Amino acid sequence: MAAYLANFLQVVVFVLWLLIVGRVIASFVDPRGRHPLTAFVIGATEPILAPVRRLLPQTGMVDFSPMLVLLVLSAVVRALG
Repeated sequence: MAAYLANFLQVVVFVLWLLIVGRVIASFVDPRGRHPLTAFVIGATEPILAPVRRLLPQTGMVDFSPMLVLLVLSAVVRALG
């Protein structure tokens, strides 16, 4: 049972990781989020990135919250595996 839970959590973390990478790429291609897929990715990742963004200091135009969340998600995957 524990192995199934660990595998499920790894899949969830991997999907979150892909969504955040997709958001970073979409910020270059469609920064306003006009396309429905971009709007979905922004809506799915904003609840995760917004609290981290509030904790980080203002850095102007550069948003470091995706990088920090990706590092934490990578650490979680390593801890599960």
